[in-house]
Amino acid sequence: MQHGTTLTQFIIEEQRRHAAGASGDFSLLLNDLATACKTIAHAVRRGELAGVLGSAGTANVQGETQKKLDVIANEVVIGSMEWTGHLAAMASEEMEDILPVPAAYPRGKYLLLFDPLDGSSNIDVNVSVGTIFSVLRSPDPGREPRLEDFLQPGTRQVCAGYALYGPATMLVLSTGHGVHGFTLDPGIGEFILTHRDIRIPERTAEFAINAANQRFWEPPVQRYVADCLAGEEGPLGKRYNMRWIASMVAEVHRILMRGGVFLYPRDRRESVRSGKLRLMYEANPMGFLVEQAGGRAITGEERILEIQPQGLHQRVPVILGSREEVDRIEAYHRREAA
Repeated sequence: MQHGTTLTQFIIEEQRRHAAGASGDFSLLLNDLATACKTIAHAVRRGELAGVLGSAGTANVQGETQKKLDVIANEVVIGSMEWTGHLAAMASEEMEDILPVPAAYPRGKYLLLFDPLDGSSNIDVNVSVGTIFSVLRSPDPGREPRLEDFLQPGTRQVCAGYALYGPATMLVLSTGHGVHGFTLDPGIGEFILTHRDIRIPERTAEFAINAANQRFWEPPVQRYVADCLAGEEGPLGKRYNMRWIASMVAEVHRILMRGGVFLYPRDRRESVRSGKLRLMYEANPMGFLVEQAGGRAITGEERILEIQPQGLHQRVPVILGSREEVDRIEAYHRREAA
């Protein structure tokens, strides 16, 4: 029976088209990562039936309370990837330091950064969550991996993507040649290509932001949102809809499918003065996807993918989505700085 193009077939074909002389390591790496995502999807789907909901009673390096599924998802990715021979080291939202591949296993030429379960605050209420990942080349695969190896700007990403655990499980990724979406067919256990060459509409009348933080936002964002809410009679001359899911994977997926803009700006609270989202395993991979789909990703003043990272868990403000709307928000910031 013909089920369509599988993830494995697609990756191999892409490598043949764009990477002459490719060894196949990268294809196998993505297949191993897809297997990890299937395992996490199964755990998310079973939920309380498997006793995996609720708090783990611990905190991660960010000081955030971990859910049981945060810990499980982190362990699944590590267990699926450390022995395969394709990675030199990994880094996760849930771990303070990098994790070199143990000496007992062969080490490869790639580095993996990941957020094992983005949006985990939604787990207990059965709202979509996901896994975000970013793949870099190791600068020197022959030596012991170091933190500095990971501190590469987003433009150096070899691949970025996410798995969305929703009504259907999807894997959305880019290797630098467009964005493509794969839907898990549970009947055969394969990710099947269902969304080829995703493009974000340039124009939108939809924005996503946590309005509960409105009083803390920086002035350009205050003005932008106020102008959106003014509707047809306001300076933007159209009616906007506001969305907020509190899961970056779900927010970005909606933008990729139908357009929109997502904002998590810096604000005047101590914990958010430099931004809230992590550059290396949230903003960079999502920015890479959005740009590959024709959108833009900025902090307000600069392109996210051009930031030189200073730390593994560095935080940045994030504004991304439909090109015309991100251009508009950037103009608000320029006027504020003038």
